[in-house]
Amino acid sequence: MRYLRTTVAAVALGAAVGMAPPPAQAIDPGRIQNADKNPNDWLTYHGSYKSWHYSALDQINTTNVKNLKVAWIHSPGRATRGLQSFPLVADGVLYYTGSYSRVFALDAATGEMLWSYIPQLNEDLIAAQTHTPYTRGIALGHGHVYVGTMDGRLIAIDMKTGKPVWETKLVDSEKLTVGFTGAPLVVKDKVIIGAQGGEWPWRGPIFGVDGATGQKKWEFFTAGGTPEAQKTWGNESWRTGGGGGWMPGTYNAEKNLVYWGTANPAPLYDWAGAKWQTEGPRPGENLYTSSVIGLDPDTGQLKTYFQTLPHDAWDFDDAVGEFVQLEKNGQKYVVHPNKGGYVYVFDQDLKFKNAWPLADNINFIKGVDNNGKLIGRRDLPEGKSTDLCPAINGGISWNSGTYNPQTGLYYKVGNEWCMDLEVVKTTPVTEPMVQLNIGANFTIKDPPGGKAYGHVDARDPLTGQTAWRIDFPEPPLASLLSTGGNLLFVPDARGVLHAYDARTGAELWSHNNGLGHNGGIISYNAKGKQYVTVAVGWGSLVGEGYGALFGEPYKSMPMDQGYLVTYTLP
Repeated sequence: MRYLRTTVAAVALGAAVGMAPPPAQAIDPGRIQNADKNPNDWLTYHGSYKSWHYSALDQINTTNVKNLKVAWIHSPGRATRGLQSFPLVADGVLYYTGSYSRVFALDAATGEMLWSYIPQLNEDLIAAQTHTPYTRGIALGHGHVYVGTMDGRLIAIDMKTGKPVWETKLVDSEKLTVGFTGAPLVVKDKVIIGAQGGEWPWRGPIFGVDGATGQKKWEFFTAGGTPEAQKTWGNESWRTGGGGGWMPGTYNAEKNLVYWGTANPAPLYDWAGAKWQTEGPRPGENLYTSSVIGLDPDTGQLKTYFQTLPHDAWDFDDAVGEFVQLEKNGQKYVVHPNKGGYVYVFDQDLKFKNAWPLADNINFIKGVDNNGKLIGRRDLPEGKSTDLCPAINGGISWNSGTYNPQTGLYYKVGNEWCMDLEVVKTTPVTEPMVQLNIGANFTIKDPPGGKAYGHVDARDPLTGQTAWRIDFPEPPLASLLSTGGNLLFVPDARGVLHAYDARTGAELWSHNNGLGHNGGIISYNAKGKQYVTVAVGWGSLVGEGYGALFGEPYKSMPMDQGYLVTYTLP
């Protein structure tokens, strides 16, 4: 093993390499519950259970951000499809994942590697998967770092030593080519994780696992997960209904509810068209796919739900997993975007309050009424259809927005692209198997009368009223960060990290990281200094189409490199 001890830390090639990390406090349920009160750390995928993706730190602010410099860089090695990770920080140690579920612990101030854990994977299986080999995040708790693998395991790693403590096989990935790419969520004594699987003929479960022992405690099926739900799948199509909850949700301690978003049903496109209630491969509303659900974290029992897209026929699902919890005028709300380009507003029990469009180009529906029902569905019959908007990539992607309590604004990326497609009548899949079940061929294209592009909006989270907006020549595919220093950080697709005034949208600083961004960005305090760290590296199913749609720099942008870049003030 060789690595530099100053600004660049190269990856270790062993499995678990130990150096003495700084003293750490226990990351128990109470500490996670109060994560928003300690901005020095970043303890969960969403920053805290509130899911604001916001840091209250203000050492870096609008007056001095122009002086921001690179502090250190770390490469995980073998960065196939770039780096899509969301780092976490606790007690001066930064933890993150590279491709192939590799986990690293670094000194958060210097980038010096403390340990690495590189799991042995089924390489033949990984090569056969479609959504692979990226891992978007981890969870901390109970003295462990938790990571899911693409071959269907949940692994607990000792936070101090990097040595594996236990692993539990949750998914028969060899049969299904489905595993875990999203981050787990620690809630009380459980680790909760959702599997891949919208287009796969399976039932997309969400698992609750004992954080100390690795014993599976419960399993909730997102497709036909209750007797009532099974009635919404004609011909028992729930048996292969898809709907995986592949990105992490969050937790509401007041209600003891885990909020989770679920993916589209399978087959993705349905040749029944407007006759979907009685005909086609999956007649009915297809609960609980393309829904937001509230689960009891102790038992996995479904407590509440809202289906944003009954019988989703477009892949505009809710598995993005973002649930922003906020309070205004004495009322508590949950704000949730879905891939259709709409932002939904619920109360704490997931009762519908409002929905507003973030994307400009939406024609798969004409709107959402006051009860949350879809107006003017554009159901696609067998054959060719043109100019469906947004494209399958989504008017909103899986990357997270950010809510800033100082400005009261919600900042979110909108994607403007459309597609032509041909829905084909395929042989129904009746048993879970290794087979994507899409049901159409499609081509991503520019919107009618214009070019594909992206934008970052600053909006009222409840009404959608726009305060300001910035357009980008291509949709940014990374998550956003706002801070107590009145800053908004936007990592764009070309590789430039921008810092804007969160109040006005004025650009204050930028830095070119050399590769596109497709992952997370966080801020934390280590040894008295504030740092901002961003995942750099290009790839993914969406990013790989940028060359054809936008040309350079994407045609020649490498998709086998990735690294963390961390900034601080001199």
